Amino acid sequence: MESIRPLPSLTLEQLDAGLGDRLKALRAKRDEVRESRQLVEASLENGGAHYGVNTGFGALARQRIDRADVEQLQVNLLRSHAVGVGPPVPKGITRRMLQLKIHTLGLGYSGVSEEAFERLLVMAERDLIPVVPTRGSLGASGDLAPLAHLALPLLGEGELWSDGTPMPAAEVLARHDLQPITLHAKDGLALINGTQFMAAYGCEIVRRAKTLATTADVVAAMTLEACRGSLRPFDVRVHAVRAHPGHGAVAANVRSLLDGSDILASHAHCGKVQDPYSVRCVPQVHGASRDALTHMAQVVETEVNSVTDNPLVFADDEGQPDLISAGNFHGQPLALAFDYAAIALAEWASISERRTYLLLDGYDGLPPFLIAESGLQSGLMIPQYTAAALVSENKTLAHPASVDSIPSSKGQEDHVSMGAWGALKGLQVLENAERVLAIELLCAAQALDFRRPLKAGRGVEAAHAAVRTRVLFRESDRSFTADLTAVTDLVRSGSLVEAVEAAIGRLL
Repeated sequence: MESIRPLPSLTLEQLDAGLGDRLKALRAKRDEVRESRQLVEASLENGGAHYGVNTGFGALARQRIDRADVEQLQVNLLRSHAVGVGPPVPKGITRRMLQLKIHTLGLGYSGVSEEAFERLLVMAERDLIPVVPTRGSLGASGDLAPLAHLALPLLGEGELWSDGTPMPAAEVLARHDLQPITLHAKDGLALINGTQFMAAYGCEIVRRAKTLATTADVVAAMTLEACRGSLRPFDVRVHAVRAHPGHGAVAANVRSLLDGSDILASHAHCGKVQDPYSVRCVPQVHGASRDALTHMAQVVETEVNSVTDNPLVFADDEGQPDLISAGNFHGQPLALAFDYAAIALAEWASISERRTYLLLDGYDGLPPFLIAESGLQSGLMIPQYTAAALVSENKTLAHPASVDSIPSSKGQEDHVSMGAWGALKGLQVLENAERVLAIELLCAAQALDFRRPLKAGRGVEAAHAAVRTRVLFRESDRSFTADLTAVTDLVRSGSLVEAVEAAIGRLL
């Protein structure tokens, strides 16, 4: 049995920085691709039936294909499987799909031809990014439909992005003096089997969720100060006796953010014993979401360093081809992680909306709806409606996709992961959570102004100042469109966290 070479281990941090170094290394040296290809070529000579090399696909796997037709088989595969529908995948995520496909083929267990591999490298280097529809994958036999659209431009078919507009691939390739290539045995199957659609979405969710985790703590700390809440529930001893990692990290962040607070000192001996759960239980709720997303990050990092197509190309003890048709393309590990992550993200939004409601309810002396002359002025009443609508939407989107399975291909593919839908809705839940936290941020900044001249903790003051560089204190009713756009960008871009860390140092 062939010993397995150590596989490169790309971290998610390296992925965030781009895969330029990995692609350069593959261009300079790709012995593994060449050796794997030689095994596929040898398999055509040994007379055996090899799935997808000289047989049909799915329920047609028993159909042997003549040697003269094996190349046309691969062309037909790409064309027949390019059945995606719906709006296109964002270009940045598709770029990551392409990079991840090159990376996994470069591990040397897929048997792709050097010609096809070279064209993928050229596309990545020249930023020739295919237009890929979002819908169509069952997340089981690989992301078949999305990856078929990703691969069609190798044939001069499908579409590529050009100055932000989908254009026929043949036209864009011609501008780059590139001609369609010829697919060889197994090429099409290697190109469309795999989990790179799901994995690319996973990378995007993990990257943005890391920023949102810290943002959620910053915003919650602002609300705690504005509500004149207690820091006692964040005592290090509390979290030492229930030692989930997320708990301790969140509590430590809030303690750092509130350091130096005049507001806390002003009510140190008040008669209030407890705050509502949405303030008091921030470490427990935020921390649990952090831990769930840590698990997702581990799953995604494992997946992007895996070989997920079919059949896998090995050599036996005598160096002869041993092509194994198996199930590494099945998206179940990612599907479960996406569902868990969607619930975790939805919880950040859910508890945030409750804190927003608290701020608007006149809690601990704040004016109703955070506006003078409430009644004549609606103040910040209605942004909470938007937050509530998004939280309700998340409740539906957080229903797990992975519990569903619809058989396909005459029952040959009788259990599928639905992980692709889990990926799509997971990103939507994330974007909704970003907006809900932005609404709380807007309200907390307004509330803090009503606590003047008292100052909040240094970290909270830095966050408040960052908001005020983009959004003015609201003295009377006006449209919220520009304000909501500005605070959402502050959250989504990571600028809020950067401003806070510049003032108090790195948060967890």
